[in-house]
Amino acid sequence: MLAAAVAALVGWRNGLSWEDLQDGIVQGVGVATGAIFILLAVGALIGTWILSGTVPTLIHYGLMLLDPSWFYPAACLLCAAVAMTIGSSWTTAGTIGVALMGVAGGLGMDPAITAGAVISGAYFGDKMSPLSDTTNLAPAAAGSELFAHIRHMAWTTLPSIALAVLGFAIIGWKATASGEVAGVGDLSVEMQKHFRLGLHLLIPLLVVLVMAARKVPALPTVLVGALLGAVFAAIFQPDAVRALAGEGVSSGVALLKGAWMALFGGFKLESGVAAVDSLLSRGGMSSMLNTVWLILCAMAFGAVMEKAGLLERLIRSVLAAAKSTGSLIAATLITAFGTNVVTADQYISIVLPGRLYRSEYRQRGLAPVNLSRALEDAGTLTSPLVPWNTCGAYMAATLGVATWDYLPYALFNLINPLLALVLAFAGFKILRLAADEVRATQATDER
Repeated sequence: MLAAAVAALVGWRNGLSWEDLQDGIVQGVGVATGAIFILLAVGALIGTWILSGTVPTLIHYGLMLLDPSWFYPAACLLCAAVAMTIGSSWTTAGTIGVALMGVAGGLGMDPAITAGAVISGAYFGDKMSPLSDTTNLAPAAAGSELFAHIRHMAWTTLPSIALAVLGFAIIGWKATASGEVAGVGDLSVEMQKHFRLGLHLLIPLLVVLVMAARKVPALPTVLVGALLGAVFAAIFQPDAVRALAGEGVSSGVALLKGAWMALFGGFKLESGVAAVDSLLSRGGMSSMLNTVWLILCAMAFGAVMEKAGLLERLIRSVLAAAKSTGSLIAATLITAFGTNVVTADQYISIVLPGRLYRSEYRQRGLAPVNLSRALEDAGTLTSPLVPWNTCGAYMAATLGVATWDYLPYALFNLINPLLALVLAFAGFKILRLAADEVRATQATDER
């Protein structure tokens, strides 16, 4: 907020009125409104899915099926497949990702590495899915075609995910060398004391995945999942719901109160077994409020920076120094990442550099897919690596791991921008406009 105040003073000194700056802040925060409501809905979903037994069931079967030696690469590939199908890294992390974090806790795996694997897979699938909003936004901002954009991204994205999975496999192999985790079977037994587990409890997860695959917007999808979890809790876990509601409440009212408490305050378990309590005492809309606070402040700062013209001034300076094709693409990558840092929003990091660099790519005879690929390679993928970015804040709050902790293990998100940088300077797969397209572009610019 103090940084936003300094930026506002600069804008005021340059002739902007307070009303102009305030309108910019309102518009900037408005961009994040959808993300804020999704965050609150995800908090509610986590709370009711734990209370309903959905998350404990996923953890139970995950402990049976997943082995420490290949857990990390399996987590990455599973999230990649789900995100590719539904086109949403947020929904993937909020459903499959939450369950995998629980399984990791049960197996004694490192939560930071697990979060990195979840994020790597989720963002690969999101990036390559035609259902993803960012995958549609990048070609729209750059002036390219959707499927041409996806095909062009494959040159940087597929090698990056292969290297990431290999990295997770090596990490997992080393984790196995330290010995098996004791007490995994006891963990499942302890969960069965407090929940009635069964495959039927995975229906809320299936409903959410089907709705997402059918392109139902994220907020109603997650909200339906949260409410369905509350219904399942009342039907299949009445004892746990009544225990959460507390003493002195009639049976029928206790079912409503307990489910309602899980929606807004999350689930709390006091089993006496620390491992189980730490795994399952989570969720609720209130658990997301610190993240919402962070997003509001960060978006206000980014909005003032843009309204005052400071962002455009920075980007124009970078553009003036980009003489070669490689340096132009490098400037795009750096700008997209820098916009993620400054404006705290991945959509702005795609739209703003796309708008500012689009004509420069055309003037240099470069096909727009080069720009759209660079926007995704840096704009989409670095957003969860910035703690105050909406994506970084969301992933940290949802997975329960601080951004700085999982950052070194988000291998795909780190490798892809670096590989894009190397290929840019090597001149590999840099597509150019046909001669008639260049002439048409020059004529348009002259007019």
